[in-house]
Amino acid sequence: MNKLLSAVIIVLLVGIGVFWFVQNRDTELTGDETAIEETDTTATTTADVVDDTKTVIGKSVEGRDIIAYHYGTGEREVIFVGGMHGGYSPNTALVAFDLMDYLARTPSAIPANVKVTVLPVLNPDGLNLVTGTTSRFAKSDISSSQSTRTAGRFNANEVDLNRNFDCDWKESAKWQNKTVSAGSAPFSETESQAFRNYIESHSPSAVVVWYSAAGGVFPSTCDGQPSSESLALTDVFAKASGYKAFADFDFYEITGDMPNWLSTRDIPAISVLLTSHDDAEWTQNKRGIDATLKHVAK
Repeated sequence: MNKLLSAVIIVLLVGIGVFWFVQNRDTELTGDETAIEETDTTATTTADVVDDTKTVIGKSVEGRDIIAYHYGTGEREVIFVGGMHGGYSPNTALVAFDLMDYLARTPSAIPANVKVTVLPVLNPDGLNLVTGTTSRFAKSDISSSQSTRTAGRFNANEVDLNRNFDCDWKESAKWQNKTVSAGSAPFSETESQAFRNYIESHSPSAVVVWYSAAGGVFPSTCDGQPSSESLALTDVFAKASGYKAFADFDFYEITGDMPNWLSTRDIPAISVLLTSHDDAEWTQNKRGIDATLKHVAK
């Protein structure tokens, strides 16, 4: 009897041991699988930062994203750039944001063979200094301090980005009657590097850059006559918008200019100068944009 009881106890103990081992092993495997699933989820989230509608093309000196927004899927890319001079010309960012709203609301405005890319803020540190943000803002957000707005023209290294490109570059450059820093070399700044890298990897069909404030459209050129394509683009935008078309910018010496650098890459480009530092002049610019997209689509 005692032997039988002992045998039963031994069998029970062995069974309990086997059960505990199997359960513990399953728990460990489940934990491993959960860890794998969590890792996969994290990887997917990271990959979603850049997609077909938005590309972070680089960082500012202070680490802010420089973002390109994409509309349409055609093979001919047209790039519109705002915010080159940050908070000194905040209306150039506002008109770019207006364009983004328009394209999102009216995708039919984009011809089938055209893709539109909008870089609303090429100088996010300069815009943030004046408005407190790098995204959409109201006119009431703009600092009333003229010294702050002037400082917002430059990046965080106090460099005028529109003097930092490789066309007639000079370390000491001019802005009206002032001497400004153009950086230590062409493309010394992270913001201009980001734009250059995007251009060289995409080869757009045309580029439109907003500035303020002279109220006109100017073709790009570097050490020579503007290309026929840039002149045609100038004429198209000017006639549709009502801005005056100029043959060149001769108000004062410009060195290291971004649209002029584009001409060295054989990319048609124009500068559209708004008539003040405040109004986005959307009605005029919409007409110029629509005409430009139709022109590029031909």
